[in-house]
Amino acid sequence: MSRTIKRGSPPKRPAPRRKVAVKKVSVMDRLVGMLPVSEDTLRKIATWSILGAGGAVAIAAATWIGIPGMIGAAVAEGAGRAGFKVEQIEVTGLKRMDRMSVYAVALEDKQNQTSMLSVDLEAVRQKLLRYGWIADAHVSRRLPNTMLVDIVERTPAAVWQDNGQLTLIDSSGVLLEPVQPEAIPNLPLVIGPGADRQEASYQTLLAAAPALKPRVKAATWVGNRRWDLTFESGETLALPEDGAPRALVKFAELDGARPLLGRGWIRFDMRDPTKLVARKPGASLAHSVDVPAPASVGASAPDTGETTTTPSQSAGANVTGGEG
Repeated sequence: MSRTIKRGSPPKRPAPRRKVAVKKVSVMDRLVGMLPVSEDTLRKIATWSILGAGGAVAIAAATWIGIPGMIGAAVAEGAGRAGFKVEQIEVTGLKRMDRMSVYAVALEDKQNQTSMLSVDLEAVRQKLLRYGWIADAHVSRRLPNTMLVDIVERTPAAVWQDNGQLTLIDSSGVLLEPVQPEAIPNLPLVIGPGADRQEASYQTLLAAAPALKPRVKAATWVGNRRWDLTFESGETLALPEDGAPRALVKFAELDGARPLLGRGWIRFDMRDPTKLVARKPGASLAHSVDVPAPASVGASAPDTGETTTTPSQSAGANVTGGEG
């Protein structure tokens, strides 16, 4: 059987295959693929970052140009809906203060339900500074949901006793917290109305005679003008209103030359800085004790009710004693 071939019409060739474009993967895409989070999560993080920065700029601009606060509040509310809520509080710097007190201030007015952008950081800081323990505080945000609070605490310096109440105070007299009688810390005890406000001057007084400082058990602020020191050995030293550090140094020199503390005396009086008047319990007659120091001999200081004699001058000075 013959086959007819039409002239002039060349045989059909198969159509060429289409080239499939190979998708190029950039270095950035490769890095993103290596991260342990999905692309969707990364998009959300990027959205939060942009919204947070934009929201902060919007609030600042609204405040600067005087746009009503409701606009800034609306931006903050939108940020809150996007996930910028105070959900965590991180507190650092605490040593003695109760952590819950800091949380109570930071979460006041249910701020954990509000936008991060609407939290007034300076207002939170000022509220924290009302607590005696807190000398300073730094409050900041860490987006998307954490408030950071860094506390600088005061250092206890003494225990103040007034009307039977004991209170821990710092070196400037700031009240820190109540103290129970059975749990008094190993700190100086200052006694009397206004003694808390004299803590700085009291520390200066003790610094003048460092040898006596560890032997001082308590100090009483008398008449809102001067100190009476009580030593571990039981004696009391009455210091003058003016020149108390000089008088204490003189007493330290006397005690160093010939020990006075722990020798049976109950009271020393240096309210007149030129004299040292001493008392012993149960003494019915005035008597004197020689000590090598430049103090002069004289009668007792005023308002003590003591009767003293004036022994004759000797190479050393005398401590005059009166009836206890």
